[in-house]
Amino acid sequence: MLSHDVFNERSGTVIALAITSQAQRAGFPLTLELESTGLPKRSWVKISQIRTLSTERIGKKISRVSPEQLTHIIQGLNEIIGA
Repeated sequence: MLSHDVFNERSGTVIALAITSQAQRAGFPLTLELESTGLPKRSWVKISQIRTLSTERIGKKISRVSPEQLTHIIQGLNEIIGA
């Protein structure tokens, strides 16, 4: 899962998106290839698969997206929800 450091500390939750190393047929805005993340395999974020998870379920951080990638992910999310 891809998570961002912004969360509601009182709720104990974080917003997360699924990631996969399987090549995706669907393009942007449903998926976005992650570049230069340091992940061991070529990876895609599944923008359409957003979840709120308990911070207790989050394991160790394995990578981080750049501010530019985060901006693209948010743009994709806005397109999906029609904002």
